[in-house]
Amino acid sequence: MNHIKKIMLFFTLIALLPPLSFGNEKGMISKQSNFTAKQTIDRLENVLQKKGITIVKRWSHHAGAKKAGIELRDTELLLFGNPKLGSHFFTSNQTAGIDLPMKALAWQDADGKVWLTYNDPQYIADRHNINNRPAIIKKMTGALDKLTNVAIGKK
Repeated sequence: MNHIKKIMLFFTLIALLPPLSFGNEKGMISKQSNFTAKQTIDRLENVLQKKGITIVKRWSHHAGAKKAGIELRDTELLLFGNPKLGSHFFTSNQTAGIDLPMKALAWQDADGKVWLTYNDPQYIADRHNINNRPAIIKKMTGALDKLTNVAIGKK
């Protein structure tokens, strides 16, 4: 096989590979955790409570699936909110209420890695045509980045 054909084959094979990492899902941010899904959500819940952020609901998709006789890797969801920030989205467009309170999902992939995924505040704003709250979006984005870094054990 000549050199050009080998290069073309190489790039074709690369293009056919599945994504090697997460985090490129539209509107979602995913970070790899150093803990189990349960521990990750425990840590997130703990840091949120320390910051006075309201915990709305914790849900184990894994446990629900198990009760239904369906096998599912560890998957835990936490709903939480801070009305001092989120309510600003509602005053711009109440449909933002479909995406708030915020949600964080800790889940184990097929390789055993645990990820913490949450909605990007900018994506929520864009989805609801909220273009008059740049300071709130920036504050939410920064806070979520810091809080989720604590949960995943990132220093």
